[in-house]
Amino acid sequence: MDVHVVPVGFDYDRLIAPLVRDKVDVDRAILLEGAVGNERDVEHSEDVARRLKEDFESLLDAETETMELDDVYDFDTTYVQAYRLLKEEYDDGNTVHVNVSAMPRTVSFAFTMAAHTVMTEDEAARDSIHIYYTAPEKYLETEMAEELQRVRHLIRRLKDEGLTESVERLLDERFQAVDEVTREYEERGTTVGIQEFDGSHVVDIPVEPQRPPKPFEQEILQELHHRGTVNSTSTLAEAVAETLGEEYSDAFRSKVIYNVKSLREAGYVEQSEEGKSHRTRLSRLGRLWVESHEES
Repeated sequence: MDVHVVPVGFDYDRLIAPLVRDKVDVDRAILLEGAVGNERDVEHSEDVARRLKEDFESLLDAETETMELDDVYDFDTTYVQAYRLLKEEYDDGNTVHVNVSAMPRTVSFAFTMAAHTVMTEDEAARDSIHIYYTAPEKYLETEMAEELQRVRHLIRRLKDEGLTESVERLLDERFQAVDEVTREYEERGTTVGIQEFDGSHVVDIPVEPQRPPKPFEQEILQELHHRGTVNSTSTLAEAVAETLGEEYSDAFRSKVIYNVKSLREAGYVEQSEEGKSHRTRLSRLGRLWVESHEES
């Protein structure tokens, strides 16, 4: 089954037109929805989603379903959702196509990284998971800005010709609004300001994993996720041995030390020295691996 994952934003053509024009097989479409912007932005996005649902069914004879993204600007949460979705579809034997053309870049990056993670864990997935992008034929922002500038010039001309007081007052109000937005566009482009998330104005995108963790390494990651920061490697080794029901010994401790070093080099754990001990904890990448692989 060919499944298309479509992040719904403010675009329409880029999400369905390529599939119709290229006569692409679409058995099922998963529309990703998440609140973006102000109330009017959300209403527009919901309208786009409704139209897409109708057209995927009528034009491509495809089933549709909706998946709500918890927070489109929370990369970590979106990554976990993306990984679980792609892995589930792949495990069900489906070919998955992900359109990363719309929605915030955090969503596009999260799905791209999640797809690569699935592929590093299973080489065969490279034939079953595809990320694609569609470019617009033109951008409407520039045309809209040009039209607003023409309206601004028109209002000026009408005011110069002399009008009734009430009409002139209305034109003054419209002129001020149009003048403000066109000046902002000329000075700043299509966006204004920056949002703050958890005390920061940037959303950090982690580097994708070099390789998937091995089975014993996975046990260490799960233990660290359960316990948080572990103050010494010996304590970590004892905890892993207890969880696995194995005897704790010098050989087992050495095995844990070796695997923790390997995990640190791969970017899954972080360590800091405190005296003769090494405090060990999950890195952000390690936490993402555990959370994305937990059973839903």
